Amino acid sequence: MKNSYKDKLRGALAKNRQALSTRTARVGGYSFVLCLVVLAILIAVNVLAGLVPSRFTQLDISAAQLYSLTADTKVVATNLKQDVTIYWIVQAGKEDTVIEKLLDRYGDLSEHITVVKKDPDVYPTFAQQYTDQTVTNNSLVVESGEKSRYVSYEDIYEYDTSSYYTTGSVSQSFDGEGQITSAIDYVVREDLPQIYLLSGHGEQALSDTFADELARSNYETVADFSLLNVDAVPQDCDALLINAPTSDISEEELALLRDYIAAGGRLLVFSGPQEEETLPNLHALLADYGVSAAEGIVVDTDRDHYAFTAPYVLMPDIGSSEITDPLAEGGYHVIVPIAQGLTVEGGEATALLTTSDAAFSKISGYDMSTYEKEDGDIDGPFTLAVSAEDSASGGRLVWVASDYLLDEMYNSYSSGANLDLAMNSLSWMIGESDAVSIRAKSLDYNYLTISSSAATWLKIVMIGVIPVGFLLLGIDEVLRRRKTV
Repeated sequence: MKNSYKDKLRGALAKNRQALSTRTARVGGYSFVLCLVVLAILIAVNVLAGLVPSRFTQLDISAAQLYSLTADTKVVATNLKQDVTIYWIVQAGKEDTVIEKLLDRYGDLSEHITVVKKDPDVYPTFAQQYTDQTVTNNSLVVESGEKSRYVSYEDIYEYDTSSYYTTGSVSQSFDGEGQITSAIDYVVREDLPQIYLLSGHGEQALSDTFADELARSNYETVADFSLLNVDAVPQDCDALLINAPTSDISEEELALLRDYIAAGGRLLVFSGPQEEETLPNLHALLADYGVSAAEGIVVDTDRDHYAFTAPYVLMPDIGSSEITDPLAEGGYHVIVPIAQGLTVEGGEATALLTTSDAAFSKISGYDMSTYEKEDGDIDGPFTLAVSAEDSASGGRLVWVASDYLLDEMYNSYSSGANLDLAMNSLSWMIGESDAVSIRAKSLDYNYLTISSSAATWLKIVMIGVIPVGFLLLGIDEVLRRRKTV
């Protein structure tokens, strides 16, 4: 019995060895090993994919490119020489996904940028060392060394109500990149550009939008600066701004301004037609560069060159320059309301904005009763904005012949192009490396400003050509079917 059992066991083992040596068993073994190899490769690929920056693994398919970074941000990040920490103050489970993806892009952009999440439930007093404001969820603190800036969630998502009473709508935009890049530039910069605001001549206060944009672009403004109690414009003045004066400067002030530009100074002027006084001394600055100012208010009767139904709300042609090229390339239209006509007579000034040949200046000015040309009105065309540079010293001048270019309503109608013109002018005068200005990304729509001729062609195509085309196709189809029958 014992030998019989051993014989059976030996026979079973022999059969097992024979089965394992068959082709099917070998294929099964190879398949098992191959599965292990593939699994190892997949694990390795996943690990490596986690190390690849998110800008390569997560495509931005949002309509407004909300978490794509512009060239300005990349320049700021790549030039960093000191560490910057972005504290993201957010409760667990309540993260804004757009901000989260945007912060990932910043973290990938430079080894000097670190993003740290701070849960206010865990660190309830953390933000108090940086701001006295009520800190909302998804707000940020950008810190480097001893400098920091608090970026509120309300500043990241902006709401513009300026056009609510005219259009019944509120505009929303996302300014995440602009706020974060500006904050990074602020905490690493030692000196900020100084903008002096001239006073003493009935100048208007800056619009809220313009003032906020200056602060966001890291310009420091010095308000109520007077030329009456100084011997010269201070050396730390990177640009002097004259905003909509209602009375003229004195001859002594004119001499100081001329000396300032001749010494390499920068002057930005917004000055349009006056209701009462004239400004001969101020306009003498233009004459130094071969530019003269006409009396009255410019009216353009070419329907392609004025907005809405008001021929004094001008939509001029945009010339080519460092200031205006970004606007032209973006397809924007600058809207210039109630403007004074300028004539460029020499070659020292560059025309930035120009009317059509059908423009003329109404001598009656604010008392005009018709948009038709009358006796005494001055023929155009006119320039509405100029730039000039002192060839010897490098001093620069930008003059916009309207007091209302940066009015909240007209800036909104231009989809922010008016504000961009002003900020581009400052960047050109001071130098692009001294300021950061990134346009907020709209979350709704921008005003579509088109010319009358373009609107006419759209009507012809949509109402005439397309319906007639479909009608002809239908007739052709009916005729072909009848022939086949």
